[in-house]
Amino acid sequence: MAPPRRYAFGRPEEATHPDSMRATLAEFISTLIFVFAGEGSQLALRKLYGDEATTGASSLMVIALAHAFGLFAAVAASLNVSGGHVNPAVTFGALVGGRVSFLRAILYWVAQLLGAIVAALLLRLVTDGMRPVGLGVAYGEGNLQALILEIVMTFGLVYTVYATAIDPKRGSLGTIAPLAIALIVGANILVGGPFDGASMNPARAFGPALIGWRWRNHWIYWVGPLIGGGLAGLVYEFIVIPTEPPHAHQPLAPEDY
Repeated sequence: MAPPRRYAFGRPEEATHPDSMRATLAEFISTLIFVFAGEGSQLALRKLYGDEATTGASSLMVIALAHAFGLFAAVAASLNVSGGHVNPAVTFGALVGGRVSFLRAILYWVAQLLGAIVAALLLRLVTDGMRPVGLGVAYGEGNLQALILEIVMTFGLVYTVYATAIDPKRGSLGTIAPLAIALIVGANILVGGPFDGASMNPARAFGPALIGWRWRNHWIYWVGPLIGGGLAGLVYEFIVIPTEPPHAHQPLAPEDY
């Protein structure tokens, strides 16, 4: 019997397998829920207090809580179906660790981006045309500093995901995975929000950027999270988990979702 391979492209039938379709749909819906709550909180503050509403400490707390609450619900709703990634950077971290096939990662990325786009479109509809705020680098913050900030914050997020939702030794710790993931995102927004919006999630940045057409420094919200997520996946998979490689040659098995 050949030893298990860590990485796999994925079987062609995986794209249309019912389990894959359910998992992809779960990622779409959960990302929609998360982005709708997160971006919606910023629009709500602007509706209440004007364009300067998102700059104060109390507004920062509201935005952090909205993202944390939304992500908690989104991860909890999809954890047992798709693994509760809700974030291309999380999927990338799982990919470099060999926990998902390349084909499964592509399906998740498409679903996550579409979910974010639909969420931004719905927000524009229900707010009578308000332009999505999106994310941006604050005045006085350099692009390099913002990039490093995104790397560090996303590393912490994906490391938490690995520890609570992916690690095969997690045991009962898996029951608090949605809460732990939501808390690290909320905490990171309290830290990074005033500097670059604290994305940690390319889909969260992309949907509002596309619908609101705000592309300034947008590359930071892709490069930073993907680097941070990839590093977290590599560190946790190859250093923290002293186990045999995952069975990437069996991408349809539930444990490989």
